[in-house]
Amino acid sequence: MNEDSIKKFPEFNFAEGELLLINKPYKWTSFDVVGKIRNSFKPLKLKVGHAGTLDPLATGLLIICTGKLTKKIDEYQAQEKEYTGTLYLGAVTPSYDLETEITDTFDISHITEHEIRENCKQFIGEISQVPPAHSAVKVGGERLYMKARRGESFEAKTRQVSISEFEITRIDLPEIDFRVVCSKGTYIRSLVYDFGRALNNGAYLAKLRRTRSGDFHVDHAYGVMELVNHIKSLREKEETEPGE
Repeated sequence: MNEDSIKKFPEFNFAEGELLLINKPYKWTSFDVVGKIRNSFKPLKLKVGHAGTLDPLATGLLIICTGKLTKKIDEYQAQEKEYTGTLYLGAVTPSYDLETEITDTFDISHITEHEIRENCKQFIGEISQVPPAHSAVKVGGERLYMKARRGESFEAKTRQVSISEFEITRIDLPEIDFRVVCSKGTYIRSLVYDFGRALNNGAYLAKLRRTRSGDFHVDHAYGVMELVNHIKSLREKEETEPGE
């Protein structure tokens, strides 16, 4: 790591507690990110946790807390979130995204741009959602995605969420780009699925990026390996410096 890149980092006190903004890569789980950062501290054992799971196929802002700051994870997790993404209109998948194969397709030739934009309005405010079958929500003490992968039938509880903004930013059917500002616990995959159903059609989430959580923005986030390499360099420096 060169001198210029090192200057990007502040003085960290990981044991006392740091809030780290990470730009989660595509196909990494949130646990992968936490594990990679935690392992960079070895042999030192340090608490590391994330405030708000991102699906493996999603990218963007993941808030990581270390040390004593892990006690505030729930507080950070409760903050308003902003996402941008792309939905594919005219098809559905069991996971509501690209994790599973398309199971049904629909004709979209009759759907107009006006209908698409008007369709957003009914999803703004307090709405009810059912979490996707392929999600980390627990039923009977087990994650839903485990049950779904075994082909088991189950019923997920409806939850109330709040969506303050839902706008369409590009229409190039079958693709539709959107931006959503929502409360904690909102499943964008479910929103997309319900969006398709409201048009008497089908839709799945093709791309998702978390751009903001509370006042924290992905533009200020570190790359995972960028941060990990910096932490390792600090550890190596501590080990080679003579004692006081």
